[in-house]
Amino acid sequence: MNLQTIKQRFGIIGNSPSLNHALKTAIQIAPTDLTVLISGASGVGKESFSKIIHNLSNRKHKKFIAINCGALPESTLYSELFGHTKNAFTGATTERKGYFETVNEGTIFLDEIGEMPPRLQQFLLRVLEQGEFVKMGSNKVEKTDVRIITATNINLQGAVQKGKFREDLYYRLNTVPIIVPLLRERTKDIHLLFRKFASDFAERYNTPPVRLNEQAQILLENYKWPGNIRELKNIAEQVSALSEEKTITAEELLKFIPNALDRNLPMVSKQSNSSADGSGFYEREILFKFLYEMKKDLGDVKSLIAELARTNNLQMPNNSGNSNSNSLSSVPIYHSQPTPDYEQSETFESENQNNNPLILNSKLPEGANKFSDVEEIEESLSLEDMEQELIKKALAKHKGRRKEAAKELGISERTLYRKIRQYEIEA
Repeated sequence: MNLQTIKQRFGIIGNSPSLNHALKTAIQIAPTDLTVLISGASGVGKESFSKIIHNLSNRKHKKFIAINCGALPESTLYSELFGHTKNAFTGATTERKGYFETVNEGTIFLDEIGEMPPRLQQFLLRVLEQGEFVKMGSNKVEKTDVRIITATNINLQGAVQKGKFREDLYYRLNTVPIIVPLLRERTKDIHLLFRKFASDFAERYNTPPVRLNEQAQILLENYKWPGNIRELKNIAEQVSALSEEKTITAEELLKFIPNALDRNLPMVSKQSNSSADGSGFYEREILFKFLYEMKKDLGDVKSLIAELARTNNLQMPNNSGNSNSNSLSSVPIYHSQPTPDYEQSETFESENQNNNPLILNSKLPEGANKFSDVEEIEESLSLEDMEQELIKKALAKHKGRRKEAAKELGISERTLYRKIRQYEIEA
């Protein structure tokens, strides 16, 4: 059974590499009885993975049950899992079978396993290692054959280091780890999921499905989604139920996600109304594109210097006065560390403490000065200048055709016209 078939069967939407990797792992280990630890933030769909594993296993015709370990007090959780005898505690008027008895030969999914009380952790470890348990109020050892799948939204290894979770149980549960990615890490899947939820709502209530225009899609894809898929589904249903228009704009979407623009952006807008109505959003997108192009240019510069270092004898001045040193260790090293939300930083480090310029021509006439003066030209860092430059490049690329230029910049024609008039750009 291929990956696409699995997605259709279990209603999994998306094609991000991290999601596909998690699904492939679940499919591969499903036929075994190995314990699985599914890690991921709240709302990413961890329970869906547990159901995939069970339904593709040899236990698929047996029972499957999901239990939230953090939702029940210790005594109740023990009784739910292992059962109790009559008169085991006040109010226990009859004997009760626990899930390890009733789901025998099936699968038990223990969600939020990190919230399980320490005393119960030792009993669960005994089930995993020996397949044995004891009912509350009894001293009779009983056998069980269940497959255990667990999930957590916390750093379980960190909990082990803090003494809040048993180390031996952690390694016993973590036989096969599966990490479910955050929704914001699946940018290309966000619009697909929104369309699915909007379509489901429309089918359920017999109404036309809502659609997002291009700017609304960009807004949706750049939101943080702290509630992950669960939050996206709620937003899709709210928009479907409350919007009067079926084509949703970015301004309309901001009514449902008012903090969608609250991001750590690498610039401050000078427009007084940019944060109030979302009109500054498109201008920011232009600058994001400009910064991205600058990053690609820096990548080209790195490649050029690497090629020059390989084919030429680079000479750098040093403290000892030996100008004939051709060590490549003096070539600057370029480090690029991406940070979230468009914040890109470029760090340039060099072992050359004197900050002298590189001399790329190793063959100079006798007596010539090998180190010429370099004039530093300070480039304008004005955001408005960068925006103007990007607009001019787009217009030149498309030979003045504003419609194509606006599409290239990711803005509307109306916004482009306004910018052309604002900056008095000849087009």
